[in-house]
Amino acid sequence: MTTIKLHNTRTRTKEDFVPISADNVRMYVCGPTVYDRAHLGNARPVVVFDLLYRLLRYTYGADHVTYVRNFTDVDDKINATALARQKAGAAGTLEQLVQERSDETIGWYLHDMGALGALEPNEMPRATQYIGQMIAMIEGLIEKGHAYAAEGHVLFAVDSWKEKYGALSGRSVDDMIAGARVEVAPYKKNPMDFVLWKPSTDELPGWDSPWGRGRPGWHIECSAMSYELLGDSFDIHGGGNDLMFPHHENEIAQSCCAHPEGDFARVWLHNEMLQVEGKKMSKSLGNFFTVHDLLEQGVPGEVIRFVFLQTHYRKPMDWTEKKAREAETTLRKWRALTAGIEPAASAAPAVIAALSDDLNTAGALAELYRLAADGDVADLLASAQLLGLLVPEMGAWADTASVDLTAHADRLADARAVAMQNKDFSEVDRLKAAYLAAGVEVRMSKEGVELVPGAGFDAAKLEGV
Repeated sequence: MTTIKLHNTRTRTKEDFVPISADNVRMYVCGPTVYDRAHLGNARPVVVFDLLYRLLRYTYGADHVTYVRNFTDVDDKINATALARQKAGAAGTLEQLVQERSDETIGWYLHDMGALGALEPNEMPRATQYIGQMIAMIEGLIEKGHAYAAEGHVLFAVDSWKEKYGALSGRSVDDMIAGARVEVAPYKKNPMDFVLWKPSTDELPGWDSPWGRGRPGWHIECSAMSYELLGDSFDIHGGGNDLMFPHHENEIAQSCCAHPEGDFARVWLHNEMLQVEGKKMSKSLGNFFTVHDLLEQGVPGEVIRFVFLQTHYRKPMDWTEKKAREAETTLRKWRALTAGIEPAASAAPAVIAALSDDLNTAGALAELYRLAADGDVADLLASAQLLGLLVPEMGAWADTASVDLTAHADRLADARAVAMQNKDFSEVDRLKAAYLAAGVEVRMSKEGVELVPGAGFDAAKLEGV
């Protein structure tokens, strides 16, 4: 059996992965808060851990891997949307409108992540389905002296775990207090104590509890759901590195204190963040967009996945239009090469070796390029499919790969050359508009003109242009 090596955030070393039980390899990944469409950065951990899921299934067997990714459907932003709809005259109680909003955004999320080739996890629990289990865990923490009730709140007492709190992120409690924006509240015994339960007003969703009507804090959700679905010890816990502190530190503290007989998660994996054209993605910079936005613009989900895989998960990833264009060109070539071919019985050993080395996707892609250059198309297809590429259900966008638009590109290039001389660009604009209306991507640069069939390409619309 292939030995998988993974970089464990907890030990800060790359280790041989040895599951607790090879018959049931268990992985938990923190999922989205479902208040709106998933932006491009939200998709990176989905692709990273989907790849790990595929590798684990390949290594141990599809029936011997359990992957859990949660939905946080208790959130102020969800409540705000539901309240706005209620005030606008929407039918139903606030609780019903909250659930409608959650159902809507979960549907969007699964559709968009599916477009990136992500397999659905074995379990996708919603926080609202596990309120009883959260209350029970909080009661246990209070009984063990690790939590206390105050003014309708319940807080975890960090001092009860002070010797170990911060081990994941490598920071002491004092350092974290100095460097973090902690909520100052008179009912806290320690500024670092975090909320397990908080009061809920009558007009907002809430649940009855021993501490009054309220709702859970964010951190307790994952601890309760992972315990119920994976037990007190499981193999892998993953997420973006922005979750390392405070979310994952708090998960460890409350889970280990609630179930000291277990290890909680043995291996911790964290992916780095995403940039756009070399800058942090933000609405103020105008470079913020969702996965849905890209799909609507005609960028295939397979292309997005390919760009993600070019960068190692522990390095910052830079999304650029140039990378997307190059990925599309490569995938079209590979799909043309493998058309009508049956994949090999297994992926190429070099590809498996690269992925098994802490998900070295760049090395795996380099091997795919070599297989394509050597004409080893059966191995290319099997290896690409292990990475979630060249799978049949993602190939509709490339059905136009055989369309030859050279004559149209030459025509536009000639029109541009004439326009540069007489300063009249009306014909260039007319041609561009006609090509765009036909679903053709128009790429004009100093090097020349390139026309590429887009996802909505309609050859009939080119007649008479």
